[in-house]
Amino acid sequence: MSSPNEPVKPIPFDVAHSVPSPVQQQATTEKKGTPSWVLPAFGGLLLLAIAVFFLLPKSIDSANQDQSPPQQQASQGTNAGSSEAITRKPAQPANDTTPWSDAQQAKLRKEAQEVLAELLELQFALQERGVAQWAPERFAEVATLAAAADELYKNRQYEEATVQYQQGLTDLQNLQTSIPETLNTLLEQATESIEQGDIAGADTALKLATLIDPQNADIDTLAHRTAVLPQLLPLLTQAAEAETTGDLSTAQALLQQAAKLDPLHQRTHSELDRVASLAKAQEFNAAMSEGYAALDEGRFDKARKAFRSAATLQSGSGEATSGLQEVETAATAQRLGNLSRTGLQREQKEQWQQAVVAYEQAQKIDGSVIFASEGLNRARSRAHLDNQLRNLIDKPQRLTDLGIAQSSAQLLAKAKETRPRGSLLTQQINRLETLLAEANSTVDVTLRSDGETEVIVYKVARLGRFQQHQLTLRPGTYTALGTRNGYRDVRLSFTIAQGTIPPSVTITCTEPI
Repeated sequence: MSSPNEPVKPIPFDVAHSVPSPVQQQATTEKKGTPSWVLPAFGGLLLLAIAVFFLLPKSIDSANQDQSPPQQQASQGTNAGSSEAITRKPAQPANDTTPWSDAQQAKLRKEAQEVLAELLELQFALQERGVAQWAPERFAEVATLAAAADELYKNRQYEEATVQYQQGLTDLQNLQTSIPETLNTLLEQATESIEQGDIAGADTALKLATLIDPQNADIDTLAHRTAVLPQLLPLLTQAAEAETTGDLSTAQALLQQAAKLDPLHQRTHSELDRVASLAKAQEFNAAMSEGYAALDEGRFDKARKAFRSAATLQSGSGEATSGLQEVETAATAQRLGNLSRTGLQREQKEQWQQAVVAYEQAQKIDGSVIFASEGLNRARSRAHLDNQLRNLIDKPQRLTDLGIAQSSAQLLAKAKETRPRGSLLTQQINRLETLLAEANSTVDVTLRSDGETEVIVYKVARLGRFQQHQLTLRPGTYTALGTRNGYRDVRLSFTIAQGTIPPSVTITCTEPI
């Protein structure tokens, strides 16, 4: 049996040239005039023509049978049934042949040889591109057709042989036309095998693709991808195991290594995207848990940081936004609570101005809180009273002014009615009472002059001229002015203090002008 991979080889033929019939030669001779030596020569040529047309084809066919290619000889046995199935014309008996029929046979034989030559040329070209490996069945069918055609040819059935040869040629042409599609299919098979981790399948597809187009750049790329599979596949397995144990960071790192080995490996990238998404979700949940734990502990800065990290991991996350809002709400509530407690503590300590500050801060945070508005009403009035009392106590000399002393007495009465009265207010009331008593007491003061000087005591009286004058004055500092025509004015200040000996006051103008 012949191998389908063996080339179909043409049978060498010498095409017999047709010779004009004797009738045609005689007609030509009669037209030109026949020389005496022509007839014997014509008889010899006629005998030679008969030998050529009747004996030579049989010898050629016999020689062709002995010299047929191994493929044809081997195919005789294998394709006997097929060749017998083909309708054959019975070989012409030698005694029935004519120059005309022999010429027709020669023409048909030549046509068969031409088709066979084209078939063989295309066969050799396809064999160089490994057709027997990537299309063995189709190529074997062509070999079967060629073997059957050879049988027809040997039986001088040239027309039928030509049809068979032409069919084989057409099949080979179809194979040649399908090369780009076949190459793409093999490249796709190699790619799919790589994705599936089938190293053997990828190698097989690439070997066939290389036979078709050794210079194809995609083959080199796929060959490199196949070469790294022994390193890549264990990384995928390890990543899957790490994911199973919940160690997503390790799984992600392993998949990143695999992606570096083969940046085109779709399965790796798909797994990496999926694991990265799971890892991000895991980080998000951890950040949210950390944020709420910190919120429960009142560590608002840490809670904000955690929730903001979660928002970064999942852009537009409603959970992270809600967490941040809860932090701000809790932080605000804590600040207001602290200010409320601070305000009350300052009230209890009668630090009224500080209480006012605390309640004002609370109102800036939330103007609707009741404790701030009520606290301000209490603290502001008490802070104002406290400030007035402090000013009088810290500057008692102002009480020498009768108007200030009278208003201070009214303030003192108001302070006594204020509730609650703490220890500080009680001390302030007692002190102011003492100062007012001292300020309202009187001291007898003697003023002396020369009887020529006009004396005025500011805010007390115009005394005129005198030698000695007695005044009853409240404690305080007084200014006396002395004037006299022709003399320089004299100004004298003196202080009256409760419980001390009144000073001796003399005022006279003694310096002439």
